[in-house]
Amino acid sequence: MQSEFNIMNISATGLSAQRFRIEVISTNIANSETTRTENGGPYRRKVPIFQEVLRNIKGNQENGGVMVKSIYEDPSEFRIVYDPTHPDADENGYVKLPNVNIVREMVDMINAQRAYEANATAINTTKAMINAALQIGR
Repeated sequence: MQSEFNIMNISATGLSAQRFRIEVISTNIANSETTRTENGGPYRRKVPIFQEVLRNIKGNQENGGVMVKSIYEDPSEFRIVYDPTHPDADENGYVKLPNVNIVREMVDMINAQRAYEANATAINTTKAMINAALQIGR
């Protein structure tokens, strides 16, 4: 039974990680046109970095799931658009827009959603296995 609960714990960390990833992607999409931030420039795309969680069980390192290690700011170039009427346009009429590509964000969101669903399925399958094992004992 211990390994079944370990599977559920690992999948639960995966659910949390993918939920956080979806939140970051949503923030990127919401700020895809933000030209002014607290730092003074356009919004920079953010990407969560995940890290494996290792647990020490009886002297052996075992996988304990995943956690968010940090949030990485994408250093790629900002988009430059000619719009002399924009309040943040430079003297030549060009505006620096965030380095957020909506299509890429949507693909990442679908990927995160599928990973979330896979972890939820793993939890449900494990619960079904535990219930079946309990039924054998009756």
